[in-house]
Amino acid sequence: MQLHHRKPVSLLLTATDLPMWSGLETVGTLYQKDQEQFHLLMTEPTVSDRESLVGSHDVTTASPITTPRLLWLEFSPYQVTLTMQGQGQFSYRHVWRQGLYGTSRYWLQSDTMKLEDGHFQLRNFTRSLTLEAHPLPTFLRVEYELWTANMLLGHYVLNLDIRH
Repeated sequence: MQLHHRKPVSLLLTATDLPMWSGLETVGTLYQKDQEQFHLLMTEPTVSDRESLVGSHDVTTASPITTPRLLWLEFSPYQVTLTMQGQGQFSYRHVWRQGLYGTSRYWLQSDTMKLEDGHFQLRNFTRSLTLEAHPLPTFLRVEYELWTANMLLGHYVLNLDIRH
């Protein structure tokens, strides 16, 4: 029988060479697959978008369009996969492996673009992968570079804190 635990989590992504960061505080469901493999399922708090109406005056509607997003993190001391799926127009999947190149795939979707037309892939290089788990995980850190062809797009750090 697979055990699961509801835990408060903090997920933070920062760029070390760009003025960019994004954070998330939520409650996640932690699943233990085996002694070293875990899955963490999180629902990102609602993201509000505003539609802009173009006419004689630029007007922003007062009613937000809500887009819940599902974050699925599969991790072990050797590999991390982060997938974001939502009802919105953007999804992604990152695969990181210590000391190796992995993939970062992005899917864009709109009313005029089919899903298979709106995807692209970048490479990432995992410089460091740290997991603290005794017996359940409390901390995960992934330091990586993001690449397109031969161009470096920046250095990033993903930190996950799981409070018990």
